[in-house]
Amino acid sequence: MSKTTLGTDVPSEATAAGEPRLPAFKEALRVWLKIGLLSFGGPAGQIALLHREVVDERNWVSDARFLHALNFCTLLPGPEAQQLATYLGWLMHGVRGGIAAGTLFVLPGMAVMLGLSVLYATLGEVPVVSALFFGLKCAVLVLVVEALLRVARRALKTDAALALAAAAFLALYVFGVPFPGVVLAAALIGYFAPGAFRGGGHGTAKDGPPAALDAVLAADPGRPARLAARAWRAGWVAVALWLLPVALLMAAGAGVLADVAWFFSKMAVVTVGGAYAVLAYVAQAAVQGYGWLTPDQMLVGLGLAETTPGPLILMLQFVGFLAGYGAGGLGWGVLAALLTVWVTFAPCFVFIFLGAPYVERLHSNRELTSALAAVTAAVVGVIANLALWFGLRVLFAEVRRVEVGPATLDMPVPGSLDPLALALAALAAVCLFRLRLGLLKTLGITAAVGLVAKLALG
Repeated sequence: MSKTTLGTDVPSEATAAGEPRLPAFKEALRVWLKIGLLSFGGPAGQIALLHREVVDERNWVSDARFLHALNFCTLLPGPEAQQLATYLGWLMHGVRGGIAAGTLFVLPGMAVMLGLSVLYATLGEVPVVSALFFGLKCAVLVLVVEALLRVARRALKTDAALALAAAAFLALYVFGVPFPGVVLAAALIGYFAPGAFRGGGHGTAKDGPPAALDAVLAADPGRPARLAARAWRAGWVAVALWLLPVALLMAAGAGVLADVAWFFSKMAVVTVGGAYAVLAYVAQAAVQGYGWLTPDQMLVGLGLAETTPGPLILMLQFVGFLAGYGAGGLGWGVLAALLTVWVTFAPCFVFIFLGAPYVERLHSNRELTSALAAVTAAVVGVIANLALWFGLRVLFAEVRRVEVGPATLDMPVPGSLDPLALALAALAAVCLFRLRLGLLKTLGITAAVGLVAKLALG
């Protein structure tokens, strides 16, 4: 690669024969769009999909660098998978890459959620849509389990890491420890025990040649500094684009739009732990405080968010839509929904563009690298907890909370096992592991079979 080309924000496609290369921006756009369209299953499924696409399938990013970025995103408020996509897009193609990856991660789900919100407000629940997404959920469950095993195998390199992953899982699933507390504890353990955790090098994403991003960074050591300078400028622009509309709406006394802008801006900076962590607070404020919707409608919104592509936090879009719809009809509902998405996700770009450049400097710091490696181990436990939570609710119609001393467990009611869900998950496993049909074909087959079966069974 020439130094002249590498001086730009976007790396060159041209490399020496056989040398790993970063994708052209247009090629990356296609992949980010694909991920956005297929990002079902909440954060566990989305992280699994990201890992499959950029690490396993294309070798754009190494395991170690992927996990390093994931560690940072796990600590942030908001949807960690969307922020991870933004981070990786920024590393590969600068600010425009981060904007493209983060936006395309959200855009398909936002469009689907908006369409379903309109249908719900005008026609009620749509059985065909629910049936279609039912099959997709079953396939995503298999994808999540596959990713959990793959990430665990590569991230848990020491006995201490394995023990910490198990402890994180038990803390979340059994004792209900708040998510931020688990991550913070893991970071402190890793920082004060640097010899117990290994972050790994950035040479390879898997057996074979080095990952493309690491080869580019090795050839051009000055590239991170250039990316950082542009990211910081973009971060402060994002702050202005986020807060200015909020201030203008509030100053103008814009009724429900001002309330939506202010309320969901607050949500954007306190949603550490993802959508489920903030669900109770949103429900209390939106249902009891503002009277935007009913408790049953809150559950409908969560169900739609769980079965559509994109971050689960898109449930807030449904809440915003109903707030606007109740105040002024369909047009206001659409405006409030779009405003909700804006103030929810604009801060994500702020966090990444202002924070990621600092995180990239931590690779050479032994204590901080160990802290992030410990967070990686805890994240395996987090993904395991999410996978179990998701799996229980896909396979069983009824899940109960059972208290055993200080422990509180989610336990399925055996008689509520859904045979169709189990059969579709088994079908997805056969397609993915035995027949090796690939992700798209597996999702398509499972969705189609689920649609036909659900409609046939009524």
